[in-house]
Amino acid sequence: MTLLIHPPFPLLPFPQVHYQVAMAEPESHLFEVSLQVEGWNLTAPLDLKMPVWTPGSYLVREYARHLQDFEVFAGGAAGVALPWKKVGKNHWQIEPEGQQTLTIRYRVFANELTVRTNHLDGTHGYFNGAALFFYIPGYEHLPIQVTVVPPRSHWQVSTALPAVAGQINTFEASNFDTLVDSPFEVGAHQVYTFEALGKPHQLAVWGRGNLQPERLLPDIQKIIQVEADLFEGLPYDRYLFLLHLSSQGFGGLEHKASCSLIYQRFGFRNKEKYDRFIQLVAHEFFHLWNVKRIRPKALEVFDYEQENYTPSLWFSEGTTSFYDLVIPYRAGIYDVRAYLIALGKEITRYQTTPGRKVQPLSESSFDAWIKLYRQDANSPNSQISYYLKGEMVSLLLDLLIRERHENRRSLDDVMRQMWQQFGKPEVGFTPEQLQQVIEAVAGTELTEFFAQYLHGTQDLPFDEYLAPFGLRLKANGDSAEALPYLGMTVKTENGRELVKFVESASPAQKAGIDAGDELLALDGIRVSAEQLGDRLKDYRTGETVEIAFFHQEELCCRPVTLAEPRSSQFHIVPVERPSRKQEQTFLGWLKVPLKEVRG
Repeated sequence: MTLLIHPPFPLLPFPQVHYQVAMAEPESHLFEVSLQVEGWNLTAPLDLKMPVWTPGSYLVREYARHLQDFEVFAGGAAGVALPWKKVGKNHWQIEPEGQQTLTIRYRVFANELTVRTNHLDGTHGYFNGAALFFYIPGYEHLPIQVTVVPPRSHWQVSTALPAVAGQINTFEASNFDTLVDSPFEVGAHQVYTFEALGKPHQLAVWGRGNLQPERLLPDIQKIIQVEADLFEGLPYDRYLFLLHLSSQGFGGLEHKASCSLIYQRFGFRNKEKYDRFIQLVAHEFFHLWNVKRIRPKALEVFDYEQENYTPSLWFSEGTTSFYDLVIPYRAGIYDVRAYLIALGKEITRYQTTPGRKVQPLSESSFDAWIKLYRQDANSPNSQISYYLKGEMVSLLLDLLIRERHENRRSLDDVMRQMWQQFGKPEVGFTPEQLQQVIEAVAGTELTEFFAQYLHGTQDLPFDEYLAPFGLRLKANGDSAEALPYLGMTVKTENGRELVKFVESASPAQKAGIDAGDELLALDGIRVSAEQLGDRLKDYRTGETVEIAFFHQEELCCRPVTLAEPRSSQFHIVPVERPSRKQEQTFLGWLKVPLKEVRG
């Protein structure tokens, strides 16, 4: 029997969708957008929806809140105005009244300089597809053309989208997903062109700073080479790095053929800051495979109207964070000591976050939409970042696999198998399938590991996993100079000593001190944030001190009993007398003798 399925409307030619983005007065921060839909042969209303989030940044950002001056015309912009109505926060509906060509005009306010939003001023225009463009429900698969009209003749356009032949500053996305995945930089930015593995690459830089392209470009080429070697090739024809230099910014957003980066403008001369930028590049470039193509099932098809929940962001982001430290080391950009120092800093961040004992890793992934990007004064007490703990769990998995197989297997093999099984065909994976791949590579069942460290809140046993490699953690809380524990963080702001964080169940919290309070004195003598550590050196565990502070503008003086010191720094160091096997295992892991780690 042949089953005939009738569509809800007659089969008609698909409409053509063309955007124009102008910025006639960039100082106004208003993008002027014109959408032309040709060939709308339906009598039904035309629905337009704007995404509420963008892939790679898991927060509902309500991009439609920046839209204004919406209007619709029959034919071109000089045609007859057509009726429309707004039926949802991000949903506009147009009555076509028999017209086959519709022009929609609107403006979008753009004055937020991040990798996931839009920014327009007298120096440049930057926009993300999700934050600027509508999609037509049911027609997301259609190709979309975008014409950019710069306000000044010397401004150029940089994007990963291919240019349309014979048309000035016009580009085509194969579908709406690709449009969202292809940010634009428009302005008088610097463009550096280079090759890697025979493919063209560009670095487009907006903003001034101490960037040294003659140093940076070869290092980026090394990052590309190392990551391509891991996955056995590059999954694109050309690639664009967009870099914004600002006063304080830091971040990145991955795309299939490009990435957006923002970094402090004078962060390239200092070696530590430069290495941090290289790690950012390694992170976003690694996403080419992990998350852009190796995607959780929940992100296989994007729902732009609401949250897309998955417990697997620990792998998509956390495992990528694990690699963003090790990739530059493999590329020779820094040495083994620098790598282990950087890893120690990450372990310190993890070990000093009390929320690690409250929120499981899988829950952190699932609740990204309501927690990670919405930090408050209590967040460190109740949350753990899936970036950070995911990185730590990935480290343990890598060490586990290496130790079991004498470095003949590693987390690299997990990544390659995930690439072959899910990334190349772009088929989403389930949490169960991810665990199965890891277990297959490890050659052992890991149900208890996942129960304890992904779905539970047990402490991560770093020493147990480091020991086979001749390493251990050294904590400063064990030293004689360790300060008695108070449990609060204080910073000086505008001449006031403000409490920024109070740890749960700490002496400070038990005394009623709260985030936002103003610290005044310790035992009757004024104390600043800078002085607090030195002042605590005069006390011992178990002693009671009097702390004076303003709480909601009311003067309070409370006794606080100091607790035992807590470790605030962790370092990875060699064990005292490593065995020959430990030395061999370390050598197999990091390709240098263990003795190179010793001071």
